[in-house]
Amino acid sequence: MPFKNEKIWIIGASSGIGQSLAKLLASEGANIILSARSEDKLIALKNELGERHDVIPFDISDFAQTKTAIKTAKQSHEKIDRIICLAGIYEPSAIRDMRDENIEKIISVNLTGIMHFAKNAYEMVCNQNNAQIALCASVAGYVGLPNAQPYAASKAGLINFIQSLKMEAKDNIDIKMINPGFVKTPLTDKNSFNMPFIIEPEEAAQHIAKGLKSRSFDINFPKKLTLTLRLISILPNILKIPICTKFK
Repeated sequence: MPFKNEKIWIIGASSGIGQSLAKLLASEGANIILSARSEDKLIALKNELGERHDVIPFDISDFAQTKTAIKTAKQSHEKIDRIICLAGIYEPSAIRDMRDENIEKIISVNLTGIMHFAKNAYEMVCNQNNAQIALCASVAGYVGLPNAQPYAASKAGLINFIQSLKMEAKDNIDIKMINPGFVKTPLTDKNSFNMPFIIEPEEAAQHIAKGLKSRSFDINFPKKLTLTLRLISILPNILKIPICTKFK
C-alpha cells in the first residue's frame, strides 16, 4: 500500500477521474482532502470513503475562494504529501460556434485558475522536506486540432506552464504533469465523434496512481493515442496541418 497514511489533496474530486482516483488512493490507505465546486457531491463521497477524510469545497476560477481554500488546508493539515489538481471543464466547439461566455469560462478554469492555484499551492509546500504537485492538462494540448476551441488551447497553455514550473521548482518539490487521452466521463459524453482508445475513469486512476510513484514527469495515457499525437506534433506544418484537418 504505497500511499498508506499519506495526506493527499485532490481538486476535482466530485466526479470522473478525480472521484475514481480519490477512491483508489483511499483504498490504499491515504487520507484524502476532497475539493471541487459541488459541496454536496464531496460530502457524499466523504461519507462513502470514511470519516478520516476531509472536504474543502471551492471554485478554482475564483481567486478569492482559492486563497481561502489554501489557507484552510494549511491551517487544518500540518503537512500535505501530494496535491493533485484535476479540475477542468470542457465544451467542444468549432471557431464559428464559440460563445464569449464559454471562452471566458474555459480559460478561467483550465488555465488561469489552475495557474493561480499552483502558485499558491507551491508556496504552501515549498518549505516541506518533500511534496508533490501534479497538475492535469490533456493530450488535446499536444497539437492543434479542428473543433477543439478553446479547450485545446487552454490545455496547450497549461502544458507550457507545467513544464516551466518543473524547471523552476526546488529539489524538494516533485512536479508531475498528467495528460489523459479520452476518458469516459460526463465531459467526454458531450462528444458526438468516435473517441479512439477511450478508457474508463477507474483505469485512468490506475495510470495516475502508478505515475505519481514513478520518476516520470509526464503521466500520459493511453500510450497508443499519446504516441500518435506526439509524432504528429513534431511533423513540419506542411505535413501536420493536412493530417490534422482530416479529424474534422
